[in-house]
Amino acid sequence: MNTENQSFAKVLGSKEVLALAFGAMIGWGWIVLTGDWIISAGSYGAIIAMAIGSVIIIFIGLCYAELASAMPQEGGAQVFTFRALGHSTSFICAWSLILGYVSVVAFEAVALPTVMDNLTPGYQKVLLWNIAGWDVYLTWVLVGMAGTALMVVLNYFGVQNASVFQTLVTLLIVVVGGAFVIAALFNGSSDNLVPYFNEVTKENSPFSPMWAGMLPVLMMVPFMFVGFDVIPQTAAEIDLPAKSIGRLLIISVFAAMFFYCSIIFGVSLALPQEAMDAKILSTPQAMQAVFFDSPWAAKIMVIAGLAGIVTSWNAFFIGGSRAIYALAHARMLPEFLGRLHPKYKTPHNAVLLIGICTFFAPLLGRPALLWFVNAGSLAIVIAYFCVCLSFLVLRRREPQMARPFYVKHGLWVGTIATAGSVGLIYMYMPLSPSALSLQEWAIFGVWMFAGACMYLVARRKFGTAESTRIMSADWDRTAAMVRQQEHV
Repeated sequence: MNTENQSFAKVLGSKEVLALAFGAMIGWGWIVLTGDWIISAGSYGAIIAMAIGSVIIIFIGLCYAELASAMPQEGGAQVFTFRALGHSTSFICAWSLILGYVSVVAFEAVALPTVMDNLTPGYQKVLLWNIAGWDVYLTWVLVGMAGTALMVVLNYFGVQNASVFQTLVTLLIVVVGGAFVIAALFNGSSDNLVPYFNEVTKENSPFSPMWAGMLPVLMMVPFMFVGFDVIPQTAAEIDLPAKSIGRLLIISVFAAMFFYCSIIFGVSLALPQEAMDAKILSTPQAMQAVFFDSPWAAKIMVIAGLAGIVTSWNAFFIGGSRAIYALAHARMLPEFLGRLHPKYKTPHNAVLLIGICTFFAPLLGRPALLWFVNAGSLAIVIAYFCVCLSFLVLRRREPQMARPFYVKHGLWVGTIATAGSVGLIYMYMPLSPSALSLQEWAIFGVWMFAGACMYLVARRKFGTAESTRIMSADWDRTAAMVRQQEHV
């Protein structure tokens, strides 16, 4: 089947793009992890760590924004790195980013039954096994599997329905989160902010005790902010000028930064730190506290968290399937993954592949939440590094490229973003005090090995010349479109 003659439907406007990216970043993590961040770093420490990580992401986002506006086509990072760094690096970057997307999808498949624990306690029946001290029950697993199946169906039948759904559910998150923060400002207590910083002492650590406490928060930032890069993945479906794509990407990152820091501050005001527990969802507990100890307030916050699961789950099905499609379209993965459904204009085979990869994630139980976060985060920052390096290379190699969203002081921005990416990568390495665990390295290693096998098969069949021909034709097409928009 000739994939070159296929095209996506341009159906995404400004509000759909913002909802897609913001909803992708604001998943379930702010419900389940905020208390852990405060316990680790202290109230101000958690906010500062999140803000520092956010600034790094903003610099990375600026690189993405310029490149996405210059090359508004499906594939995003894969397209940028192919042009700047070549065939193999392009695959490594895109396949790493796909692991980040799939890890979020798997995370949400495990998070959904965790939400049900708080909405309907006692529904767990038929013990299957125990993993890392956690009992896994059949009914718990089936909830996660059912959610995965529903997401597959939603994304199989068209991005327009999925985007409308995304917009409505994202609005619910914003309303509930905003109501909580306002209530915390009036009904919380500044006494609860103490201690402002928590210190963690580790042997042979190059970090001070205060920074060691902030490090666990900082290392989760890539996972919490992965989602703005869904915009470049869906560029071929966005019905907006190229410059607007870059602008919306940056707006979405700032919005997520403000949301996360506000929620941390609200929870810190609402609860004393001694009342927080890693086994308890502190954000719903804080919501209950600031709404006059009402259990219904906690339930509403859990429902908002459920909405976050849905928006993130949906967005990464969209982004991940487009990234897989782009690799197959460029002849770096098997051809059948690069086909669009003739009626719904979705990469249906790529959607099914993500569904299959994540359908069984709930069998690993709740401990898998952290495994997916950290393994996916390493993959994400590897992709970020490749994109930022591509930004610098293309600034030097192709200064005349049309860049509708042109980043001022690009050399400094790209250098800071690249260095920030390297710093984030270091956090997951064996010599770091926050190094990945054996299970997390296993997830990362198995994924990269599977990708390498498929890549080598595709490369043996097509070589690199066919990929270059396809990518060059796509670049010419999008460059002509960008030039036409700039002259309108």
